Amino acid sequence: MRSGVIHFEMGYNDKERALKFYEGVFGWKMQKFGPEMGNYVVAQTTETDAKGMVKTPGAINGGFYEKTKNPLSHAPSIVISVKDIHASMKEVEKSGGKILGAMDTSSGHSMEPQDIPGVGLWISFMDPEGNRVSMLQPK
Repeated sequence: MRSGVIHFEMGYNDKERALKFYEGVFGWKMQKFGPEMGNYVVAQTTETDAKGMVKTPGAINGGFYEKTKNPLSHAPSIVISVKDIHASMKEVEKSGGKILGAMDTSSGHSMEPQDIPGVGLWISFMDPEGNRVSMLQPK
């Protein structure tokens, strides 16, 4: 089974400054979400179809999130598409990785995948080399 990188994520300290930079330098289009979606910003880096899917094979879009005090939020991250997130979580742990969890606003981190409305199930993990990575089971 081969799983591909489908998304990237980077943190921001100053959202408007970060968006102005990437819009100005690279021409990316940004879609801002409010507090109900964690002030997340989707970055459209390439042409997409009506459903928001990339038209160019191999190209990916990304997003920006507010950095926290947790150093793991400071480095860019990639999101890998998986068919079965629960099976992939077991493989991550069996292969020396660690499930970091998804942010649950009511109780902090949850070890269960977060349901992103209209997108799919998402969870973050640490690979054996100390890289924070995420995986997504698309809807």
